[in-house]
Amino acid sequence: MMLTEFVFLLALSCHGIYGRIIEPIAGGPFIVMTWNYPGAIESGWKHLMEPNVSAIDAVERTANTCEINSIVCEMKVGHGSTPDESGETTLDAMIMDGVTMDVGAVGGLRRIKRAISVARKVLEYTDHSLLVGSSATDFAVKMGFTSQSLTTNFSVEQLANWKVHNCQPNFWKNVSPDPAKSCGPYTPSAVTKRFWPKYHGVDEDNHDTIGIIAVDANGHIAVGTSTNGLHGKIPGRVGDSPFPGAGAYADQEVGAAVESGLGDVMMRFSPTFLAVELMRNGATPLDAATEVLARVTKHYGQLLGIVIAVNKRGEVGAACQGFTFPVPYYVASESRGGVERFTVICKPGNTETQRGIEDEFM
Repeated sequence: MMLTEFVFLLALSCHGIYGRIIEPIAGGPFIVMTWNYPGAIESGWKHLMEPNVSAIDAVERTANTCEINSIVCEMKVGHGSTPDESGETTLDAMIMDGVTMDVGAVGGLRRIKRAISVARKVLEYTDHSLLVGSSATDFAVKMGFTSQSLTTNFSVEQLANWKVHNCQPNFWKNVSPDPAKSCGPYTPSAVTKRFWPKYHGVDEDNHDTIGIIAVDANGHIAVGTSTNGLHGKIPGRVGDSPFPGAGAYADQEVGAAVESGLGDVMMRFSPTFLAVELMRNGATPLDAATEVLARVTKHYGQLLGIVIAVNKRGEVGAACQGFTFPVPYYVASESRGGVERFTVICKPGNTETQRGIEDEFM
């Protein structure tokens, strides 16, 4: 069945165990996007409605809207915010063609705004899948991108405020002085414990990743991600977003998935690859998304995460874990007249599971 023949249903997971289905959406091109960035999906959707625009084109345009003008995405994606410990903003991005299975990605990209466009150049002009750091910047310049500072007055203020508050949160553990109370420099501690990964202050107004699924008029599917990473991250950190199977994954024979949340944990479980494989074996998108989160929370009970999955019949399932607010995402489809906003209620974190795991390591 061509993707253009999809009957498109939306299923929302409530507390990880129930679902809700809205009125069916007829087939045709569509975009699904994480988080509350209406300007981004409107830009991508308008582009997808133009003649001869591919799913990859639409994914790139959607992410570019945030990367070029981060104010459109409230300074949560793109340049000019969430600096690392040194004060520098670096970007991660990935784009994947679900027809050819080709991937291009960049991690820790410095001084280039349009990270997903650089990722697309990796896909189109190299045999590699991922380039990182300053060498990825060198590649981008060779491809015609302009090298420029990603620092803004806002990111300078963020760094200063972070230092005033004793560098909280940070992402160190098993070091001295106590990273929960003071800034570094740090040295390894003689006593090691397992700590719950830090992801403080995450809410509807504070997150940093965009995940996109697009299907074009030819029924071709593509996915992409773009992020500026965690505020206060250790320089050199690359999260889940640029890794196929972690931040996003697509397979024309099955469907696609995107995720967002505590990336350092999520990437350990290849969540979007797992979601697609579960659908390959007969799971609905809602069941696949819910099962992925169950796999992760078995080990990390206080997970913050959302998974959105789409199958080849056009059904869309969304499930989330740990967030204390309704998590927003957007769908744009021709049959329903454009862009629509949805929310999904999350299953609470399992503190008992997490406490039991931590006790084993103490």
